[in-house]
Amino acid sequence: MSIPVFTAAAFDATSALRWGSLGLDPIALDLGFFQLRWYSLAYLAGIAVGWWYLLKLLARPGAPLARRHADDLVFYATLGVLIGGRLGYVLFYRPEFYLENPGSIIRLWDGGMSFHGGVIGVSIGILYMSWKQGLQWLRVHDYVACCVPFGLFFGRIANFVNGELWGRPTDAPWGMIFPGAGELPRHPSQLYEAGLEGLLLGLLLWLMFWKTDARYQPGKLVGTFILGYGISRFLVELVRQPDRGLENLSWGLSMGQTLTVPMILGGLYLIATAKGRQQRVEPFAGNESVA
Repeated sequence: MSIPVFTAAAFDATSALRWGSLGLDPIALDLGFFQLRWYSLAYLAGIAVGWWYLLKLLARPGAPLARRHADDLVFYATLGVLIGGRLGYVLFYRPEFYLENPGSIIRLWDGGMSFHGGVIGVSIGILYMSWKQGLQWLRVHDYVACCVPFGLFFGRIANFVNGELWGRPTDAPWGMIFPGAGELPRHPSQLYEAGLEGLLLGLLLWLMFWKTDARYQPGKLVGTFILGYGISRFLVELVRQPDRGLENLSWGLSMGQTLTVPMILGGLYLIATAKGRQQRVEPFAGNESVA
């Protein structure tokens, strides 16, 4: 896939908005001996709001797990997203750097998380908890998938506040000059992702859960989520600046696009086969939250 080659002459940097003029600071609280970053707060907000929303979902008839399982689920999902997201970033994007600097792997506060690795980590956590508690793992995935867009939205906004993961050069009137990215206006691709992966995908899953019988078709909601994320990420990668050396791999896609292909295919499969699993749906026995 060819990407247009831009030159400085194609842009009017003097009229572009500068990220620095927005007064943003990656550090939310600085006490000298302790710093709290917006990136960390984004994770905490995503977990807290996702947990709250999960309880709302479990209060509806037919939930695949009880309220008492929610705490364990949030614990395993959080552990999975942190470990999986970090290791995914290390393995997919910067293996050479972390091989030379293994101590930096645990520096989560410096940023560097892979959503694709996080998905794998969360799935492993859900599979383990479902096996341990005797739950229907695919339906548990459906409920968790409805909560993930909150975290995606907060995370992408934090990326923007950090002034990182900017887009490719653009002559669009909303192009922005980011520190460390030169003097060419660039797509604020973090905001594109916040809108697509967070708001739009979250709204779609909300409509499917509350206005249709999708939650009674195992795999339909999680399939919609990974398909929607895969398509959104694939498209945004056209205007997002990939990591150095991973712009265009030998098969013509960026690393980010490559990692979305299995998600798109998996999502299509889960959606196409969901109705066939509907007759096996049963609410969790003893679920005190079911009306």
